[in-house]
Amino acid sequence: MSCFELNILGCGSALPTTRHFPSSQVLNLRDKLYMVDCGEGAQIQLRSMHLKFNRLNHIFISHMHGDHCFGLPGLLSTLGLLGRTGELVVHAHPDAQKIFGPVLDYFCGALPYNVRFNPVDPYKSELVHEDRTVKVYSIPLKHRIPTCGYLFQELPKSAHIIRDMIDFHRIPVKQIAKIKEGADFVAEDGSVIPNQRLTRPADPPKKYAYCSDTAYYEKIIPIIQGVDLLFHEATFCEADKTRANETFHSSAKQAAMIAKAAGVKKLILGHFSARYPDNSILLEEAKTIFPDTILAKEDLVVKI
Repeated sequence: MSCFELNILGCGSALPTTRHFPSSQVLNLRDKLYMVDCGEGAQIQLRSMHLKFNRLNHIFISHMHGDHCFGLPGLLSTLGLLGRTGELVVHAHPDAQKIFGPVLDYFCGALPYNVRFNPVDPYKSELVHEDRTVKVYSIPLKHRIPTCGYLFQELPKSAHIIRDMIDFHRIPVKQIAKIKEGADFVAEDGSVIPNQRLTRPADPPKKYAYCSDTAYYEKIIPIIQGVDLLFHEATFCEADKTRANETFHSSAKQAAMIAKAAGVKKLILGHFSARYPDNSILLEEAKTIFPDTILAKEDLVVKI
């Protein structure tokens, strides 16, 4: 089974605490690393979780609040010190290059690699990035400033070869790639071995959605419908919903309502307010509506 796992580097909100790092996580998809948000301390957590810096080629920033992007200059500088040469792409609001470009020029003017900023329209759901492994779409969110989440959709995999049938029909190795892609096998005597006798269906592609920061926003439901794992902010509990509304954040109950309405398979809560010394109150609140809920925490690895 191919690797598709979420690594939580930080899950706190804006006010620093000794319990949580600011928002940042890394998706490991077939040994390619994709970072989502880059709060302070992200590079320290990369080290702590033994994630390989050289496998990180794309960083996705949800919005230009400091707890989601203040770690970016330090990380980019460190990559230069490590001798990186390949291009790194930062997908973010169009203002990101205007903000971070001068900082990088001042502190990291001699970077040995290229940093490319790919502007993301936070008001549209559209394809942001595609490679041979994944498609990434933006998810417009409802926050105090332009904000978007991201949907990571694994590309379809090839069918599984039935080894006993391959051996029985003495199929040459050079034909296996075509068979995995759906071709029948034509033997030397002209007989045709149907593909369905040689393969088993591929595992269904996995989907992961990241939604932070946002008020309760039902318009995201069609975009995240049926995902295998949803990360949804739960900054406050329902008793503090007035404060959540004022700051355009969500309660744990509201996050669970979104998960239930979208029919997701698993919900992970994060972006916790500093006011709660124990985040279990948020978990208990969400589980009353969506039982398959867990709490994010630093160094947590969730297999998707």
